[in-house]
Amino acid sequence: MKTKLSLKRIGIAFIVLFIVIQVFRINKTITPVNEQTDFMAVTQTNPEVATILKNACYDCHSNQPTYPWYTSVAPVSWWIKNHINEGSKHLNFSIWQTYTVKRKDHKLEECVEMIEEGEMPMNSYTWMHPEAKLTDAQKQLLIDWFKAEKAKLNYVAKK
Repeated sequence: MKTKLSLKRIGIAFIVLFIVIQVFRINKTITPVNEQTDFMAVTQTNPEVATILKNACYDCHSNQPTYPWYTSVAPVSWWIKNHINEGSKHLNFSIWQTYTVKRKDHKLEECVEMIEEGEMPMNSYTWMHPEAKLTDAQKQLLIDWFKAEKAKLNYVAKK
């Protein structure tokens, strides 16, 4: 009898806590695209690569994430916002043109490595965003494109 009462109290406390944490919302501000600094505008990305980048990368690696309905439910929203903050801290395509040539070179190399090693896009992201799951052909297209951009960058830097 006491166990049932304890479980009931724990359940009620959990529900109350869940309701209370809904007050703590994440910031969903989206910064307008600045064509002068955005990666796809600066590099004149072809439409096929642009679509892949938008679907698989830009939610976490730009200032233009999309916020699905479940980002309104804490604590899931906190976890997702943390992923977005961490992703854009490591690589932010929205501010690409503000990076130094050395940093751009390094980021392009990291893009290739992350795709080749299967680390990006993250599995936790592709579960809820099946359009972000890359085929082998899409992975190769991105790898080749990033390598070509890296070569262009190094060619211009040497001039």
